[in-house]
Order: sequence, then C-alpha cells, then structure tokens
Amino acid sequence: MDDGVTKALVILAAQKLKGFERRTFMAQCCIELCDHSPRKTEAKFGWGRETVAKGLRELDRNEPEPSAAEGSRRGRLPIEQKNPQLAIDIQLIVEPNTHSDPELKTSRQYTNLSAAEVLEALVEKGYDKDQLPAERTIRDILNRMNYRLKRIQKGKPLKKTADTDAIFENVHAARDRYRDDPQTLEISVDTKAKVSLGEYALGGKNTNRP
Repeated sequence: MDDGVTKALVILAAQKLKGFERRTFMAQCCIELCDHSPRKTEAKFGWGRETVAKGLRELDRNEPEPSAAEGSRRGRLPIEQKNPQLAIDIQLIVEPNTHSDPELKTSRQYTNLSAAEVLEALVEKGYDKDQLPAERTIRDILNRMNYRLKRIQKGKPLKKTADTDAIFENVHAARDRYRDDPQTLEISVDTKAKVSLGEYALGGKNTNRP
C-alpha cells in the first residue's frame, strides 16, 4: 500500500478516537512506524510530541495519566483535613445544637447553627478572625461533616375555641363529683403529643403477627 495512503488512514483512525484510546493508538504508531520516537511521529503525522510521549507512558502502564488540573485537584486537601483541630472545634460547637432525623431515614445531623454563628463561636474560642475560612467555606465544611442547617420550627399555640371554658368547667365538675369515689380512676392525657396506636402504629404493621 502507498505510504501516503497509509499515513492518511492512520491520521483518520486517530481522529475517530478520543482521550486515552487516541493517545495509546498514537503511541503504538510511534513504536511500529516511527522507531519509538515522539519527534519523528510529530513530523510524520502532525501529532504533538508531548501527547505522543504521554501516550507511550500510558501504554506502558495501561492506564490514563491524570491531567494537570486533575492532579492539582487531587492534591488539594479539604481545610478540615489540613487542620484537624479546626474540625474538632467545629464539631464541639455544633454537636450540642444538633438533632437526628426523627424518622431515621438518614444518618445526617441537623443543626440550628448557621455558618456565621459557627464563625463567631470559633472567634470566641480564640481563633483569629482573619485566619478563619470564609462563611461559605464553613458551610461547605459542615456539609462534608454531615451537618445540615435546619431550623426547628416553634410550635404555634393552639387557638382557644368557643367551647374551651365549657369543656374545662365540665372536667372540673366531674373531678369534684368523683374525687372521693374509690371505684373511679383519674387519667391525665397529654393531647398535644401525637402517638400512633393500633392499626396506625408502625406504618400499619402489626408487631403481634407471626
């Protein structure tokens, strides 16, 4: 086959590939057709010698090399790993103000403290404010530490109905009537607490069934 046709086919084949596969194909062409020389490969096929050289290293290791950007990201540790004491102090500040998911659907901890409040508490612990991370970074640290900001909503007071006074008058009258009756048992019930009973308990599951 004509050398020009071979060259055109090789270039076309390389254009059909991407990334790691493309570089290792170039490396194989470098070895078989260009005496293992990235410089000769560049001159013959127009491929960058640095790319060919990278392909040779990847072909030898049979795995792609990380790019420069990926390498820098992999080498950048989170601030709480570079400064473990900061992570400990943040946890000591946040932990007393956290609560778990009441339905136990997730292991996340919910805190009432904002990132700004955590920063203020760190300053009170003796940290220099100018050397602390920004508020947004503190929020990222809290997220990585599995804390989520969730304000606890205060319960709204129940509105007094028109029959409230009559109901309590009836309760007091019944209490006075049966106070000294040994056959009568007085039970106090907290009507504000929601407790599932019977078929409504445990999502409708009956624990007594086999």
